Amino acid sequence: MAWDEWEQLKAEAAAGGAPHMQLNQLDPGSGPVRPAPDPAQYGDLRANQGDLAKIGTNAFKLYNDLWDRGRRAVPTSERAADTLSKSGFALGGALQHLALRWDEQLGSLRDACAHISNHMTVTKKLHAGDDHYIRRQMSSIDLLDAGFDERVGEPGPPNSVYGEKDDPKGKKD
Repeated sequence: MAWDEWEQLKAEAAAGGAPHMQLNQLDPGSGPVRPAPDPAQYGDLRANQGDLAKIGTNAFKLYNDLWDRGRRAVPTSERAADTLSKSGFALGGALQHLALRWDEQLGSLRDACAHISNHMTVTKKLHAGDDHYIRRQMSSIDLLDAGFDERVGEPGPPNSVYGEKDDPKGKKD
C-alpha cells in the first residue's frame, strides 16, 4: 500500500465515509468454529538413544574442530596488528579489535557446542531413568488396581458403633 493511499483511507475513515477495518478477529457468528486439532493425530515425539548420541558426538567434534581450525588466524592477525600499530597505522588497532572479537565469538560458539554435547549426554541418562521410573509406577498401579476390582462377597452389615440411621445421636435404646 502506498503512502498516499494510506493517507486517503485514513481521511475517509475519519470522515465516516468508508467501511471500518477490523484486524485479528472475525465478526461474531461468522464462520464455523473449529475445535483445536487433536495432538495425537500428529504422532508422538520420538528420539531414540542413537539419535541423541549422534547429536552429542557431532557437537563434541565441532567443539574440537573449532579450536583446532577456527583459531588458526588469530595469532597471525595479532602479530600483524602489533606490527601495524608499531608502524603507526590505525589499521593495527582495528585488526587487533577484530582478532579479539573473533576469539570471543569463537569461544561463545565452542561453549554452545559443549552445552549441546553435555545436554545430549544428560538427556539420554535422564530420559532412560524416567522411562524406568514410569514403567515401575505403572506396573505397581496395575497391581494395586487389580486388588480393588475383585469383590469376594456381598457387603457386610453396618458397623454398630455408628448407631442406627434413625437415631440422631447414634445411640440404641
